[in-house]
Amino acid sequence: MRSGQHGPFLGCSAYPQCGYIRSLKPQADGHVVKVLEGQLCPECQSTLVLRQGRYGMFIGCGNYPTCGHIEAMDKPDETAFSCPQCREGKLMQRTSRFGRTFYACDRYPACRFALNSKPVAGVCEHCQFPLLIEKQTTHGVKLFCADKHCAKPVSIKENHE
Repeated sequence: MRSGQHGPFLGCSAYPQCGYIRSLKPQADGHVVKVLEGQLCPECQSTLVLRQGRYGMFIGCGNYPTCGHIEAMDKPDETAFSCPQCREGKLMQRTSRFGRTFYACDRYPACRFALNSKPVAGVCEHCQFPLLIEKQTTHGVKLFCADKHCAKPVSIKENHE
């Protein structure tokens, strides 16, 4: 029995020649929380289940690992803004693996445009970039250019005209 950064585990006494380990956690990642009766998997028609994974709750096929179908619990919110970089996609609200909210183009990986702050409609008065971001500063909420090369503050009076 050994102790690691993720808790206790069983490890081989012949380490490092043998790298065998086994978790001692009673419920490993992906354990079933609840069976969702009446909801069928669109791929194999098996019953869907609610699972707890390392990044939170998700809905998955009860026939795992034969069928790997999964669904997110909550769909990401789509904003009304089109992507200023590719001009084809829409900005979607997403959550990072650390739980922080960010906004990214829905055409990822073809377009890698992303913002860490909330997008706001408007045009930058300095570089004419078609999107602004809202940031909380010590002087209150201010608008800035969403272009990473410009990032200058924009006056709120001119944006409301």
